[in-house]
Amino acid sequence: MTYPLTAIISDLHGNVPALEKALADARERGVERYVCLGDVVGYGAQPRECLERVMELCRPAPEQAEVDADGELDLSVGLCLRGNHEEALLGSANDFNPRARAAIDWTREELNRGDRASKFALWDYLDALKPSRHEGDVMFAHGSPRDPVREYMMPRDIEDEEKLTSCFEHMSGNICFVGHSHVPAIYRDDRRIYLPEGSSSPIDLDGHRCIVNVGSVGQPRDGDARLSYAVFDGRRVEFVRLDYDHERAAAEIRAVPELPDHLADRLAVGR
Repeated sequence: MTYPLTAIISDLHGNVPALEKALADARERGVERYVCLGDVVGYGAQPRECLERVMELCRPAPEQAEVDADGELDLSVGLCLRGNHEEALLGSANDFNPRARAAIDWTREELNRGDRASKFALWDYLDALKPSRHEGDVMFAHGSPRDPVREYMMPRDIEDEEKLTSCFEHMSGNICFVGHSHVPAIYRDDRRIYLPEGSSSPIDLDGHRCIVNVGSVGQPRDGDARLSYAVFDGRRVEFVRLDYDHERAAAEIRAVPELPDHLADRLAVGR
């Protein structure tokens, strides 16, 4: 199967300056396909704009994998999954911390602004998002292989043999891409971990079962304020870190009274 050069983005969180920078970089690299692992909304001040951009590039996963005329998986179009913030938006954010809950409450109101047709288009798209996707040897999820929406994969988990074993048992292939924790890393089934320091050279994943966290476009949390995403060609993964106008993103948040200033402050420190 020929795998298209794919940009894997996650955790955009309503941050348009970061998303614009990531997409511009991906275009320069000749990316042919976009996969979004969820949390398009939440925290940031431009959820509608982020969601509309993702809707242009990615569709919700169909119930069954689609194949082309030659019987191969159809990877000609982008893909978007459901994150825990989309789930909270569609249901309840009662288990979120107060700041995150305030952002979800405001985001729900923000998406309900505008004309009837545009509102329905946004909510229908969100409702159609699935928690995971299997494409041959590759799996996509927001959180983890065993809990696609909610479970975090953190660097300390490399010491948790039970958790890692269970996560690898829930994988349908050899590679699973996740987001959610906002911390880029590669977890291997031989209990080794790779933590990229900034952008990386392409890393060959052949011969290992791996869980790859692509980090966050809209709200990095590994102490590096630069946005993070990954490029995948079916065999190799490359982590990309880019400076973006986080001051602009923070100003957008501070301009919304309903959004806590903390959500703006953390962008400058990557925490």
